[in-house]
Amino acid sequence: MIAKRDIYDLEEEKATDYWMSFSDMMASLLLVFILFLTMTMYQVSVQEELLSDKEDEVNKIIGVRKMIVEELKEEFKDSELQIDIDPETGAITFSEGVFFDYNEYKLKDTGKKYLKQFIPQYIKVLLDDKNKDYISEIIIEGHTDKTGSYMYNLELSQKRAFEVAKYVLSDEFSEISREEKEKLRSILTANGRSYSYAIVDGDGEIVAEKSRRVEFKFRLKDEEMIYKMEEILGDENVN
Repeated sequence: MIAKRDIYDLEEEKATDYWMSFSDMMASLLLVFILFLTMTMYQVSVQEELLSDKEDEVNKIIGVRKMIVEELKEEFKDSELQIDIDPETGAITFSEGVFFDYNEYKLKDTGKKYLKQFIPQYIKVLLDDKNKDYISEIIIEGHTDKTGSYMYNLELSQKRAFEVAKYVLSDEFSEISREEKEKLRSILTANGRSYSYAIVDGDGEIVAEKSRRVEFKFRLKDEEMIYKMEEILGDENVN
């Protein structure tokens, strides 16, 4: 027979083994938790560092756009050209009547005269040594009013934008150098927007005369990334 003392010692040993096993398990779980916390903190640190780098990049590119806009405003401040410069984006707008007759897409002589004045000054800013590496695209956009169908106006606006681009890149247009023309060929696009971006007044009514226009825009490299980062940074600031 097993003595009572032996039974007590056996039960005590089992209890001790149990608590040692439990302690070992808790220590292991604590170690795993510490490792997980350390990895999480490291990942957060890396993400914050990457976000900081991206924020610096975004601020740099935003600064470049502001600088180019200011240079465009300065370049055309004494110009006799009938243009509007968007103070935020740098988009330059010509009214329809400058380049085309109503409902036509053949470039008028007055339009050619305007382009001969405008283009050399425009690319003087955009293709300047300090700016050209940031420019990914120069966009000529045609816009219409809402008279007629969407597809008719899409074709008309596309033809108008194309006519402007074709003239600027043609041999007839001698106001810029061959090298400048070659650079333009690599970044210039022509788009028709129909009446998708018609100009409206305070009552939401379309202003037909202002809607019929041609716009020159520029896009910076990595601009889509910038817009996304601005959203992210905006959310971070809210939180």
